[in-house]
Amino acid sequence: MKRGRVNIAAKCQSFSPTQNRAKRQRTGQGVSASQSYVHDWGNLPHHIVLHIFQYLSLVDRARASSVCRCWNDVFHIPELWRRFEFELNQPATSYLRSTHPDLIQQIIKRHAQHLQYVSFKVDSCTESAEAACNILSQLVNCTIKTLGLISTARPSFMNVSQSHFVSALTVVFVNSKSLSSIKIDDTPVDDPSLKVLVANNSDTLKLLKMSSCPHVSPAGILCVADQCHGLRELALNYHLLSDELLLALSSEKHVHLEHLRIDVVSENPGQTQFHSIKKSSWDALIRHSPQVNIVMYFFLYEEEFEPFFCEETPVTHLYFGRAVSKDMLGRIGLNCPRLVELVVCANGLEPLDEELIRIAERCKSLTAIGLGECEVTCSGFMEFVKMCGGRLSQLSIMEEVLIPDNSYSVEQIHSEVSKHLGRIWFPDMMPTW
Repeated sequence: MKRGRVNIAAKCQSFSPTQNRAKRQRTGQGVSASQSYVHDWGNLPHHIVLHIFQYLSLVDRARASSVCRCWNDVFHIPELWRRFEFELNQPATSYLRSTHPDLIQQIIKRHAQHLQYVSFKVDSCTESAEAACNILSQLVNCTIKTLGLISTARPSFMNVSQSHFVSALTVVFVNSKSLSSIKIDDTPVDDPSLKVLVANNSDTLKLLKMSSCPHVSPAGILCVADQCHGLRELALNYHLLSDELLLALSSEKHVHLEHLRIDVVSENPGQTQFHSIKKSSWDALIRHSPQVNIVMYFFLYEEEFEPFFCEETPVTHLYFGRAVSKDMLGRIGLNCPRLVELVVCANGLEPLDEELIRIAERCKSLTAIGLGECEVTCSGFMEFVKMCGGRLSQLSIMEEVLIPDNSYSVEQIHSEVSKHLGRIWFPDMMPTW
């Protein structure tokens, strides 16, 4: 019996895999549809290979393209080259991988006309920023829709010759004619180049981010607002904000603005003069775009806050990167009724109980708050939570902020706050490493 089983096994092994498969197909036994299908990866339909390639990194995609002619054809399908990020780093100063020069040239020669969503990520070296400008100046046959220039460390584009940068950027502005999104923070872009942008892309531009662009004047950004009536998102430095700009964004022709981000930055205390914006200008913007989010980032010294929030201001998100005074927080409670989110990095050593309670009373839309190096009594914090806890989706308070008193200890705060939030809550802990 044992010998018979051995002979049967030997007999089965005498057939080749093809003969075994053919025999099973003739008998119709034990063969599923998936088993009878002959897998030939080289003959996969183009749309399936394309879908797979879209999940691969550029390096893996290039390696896969060498498997067969079919996959190499898919590698050059225009749809794969609509979105591309050029990574430009100097090996001597950066550990990040850089896009190979041969690939860059291949893209310029074969796929420049297919590029639509393009970004340049450069390190802190001027050479990397100059390389990005060189690539931009060669994109003469492109139809780019989104363009982003990103400095991963310090703003290296500011070290490039302004004429070189503006010349390269103008090539894209002139040839694309369908730009909808531009992120050019920390660059030497200037008023004349913005006029070129508007002249060629006014009908399509929806997002413009250009914080820390010292060569742009209020007149330059006003030109953009006057002509680009479809603008939905705008990010700029406070020195470019003006009553005229807000009124231009509130014109009947203008599409409703959705996001306005304003960076208020001072590097040298006492040397920067900040102007005031009229309440009537803010009111005009809110009447025209009632749902607009107005986000303000402050990096000021305490003595420089005087011009801000003396009148009602429709800001929705406030972030303070440096210490802010009790008086300033008190003004926010009085004059920022649309406030949705508040983050305070630091404050003095005086408890902020009254200021927080006033914010809870007046800012009925507040849903998120974060406090860093501040002080709040446990009783004052509990009063704040009772007043607006039901609507707080984010509550981030360092444990060191809370001062125990006769009513509550820090240990009791956890359970009491959790009751009012309707979820488990703990204060944040300072890492000990």
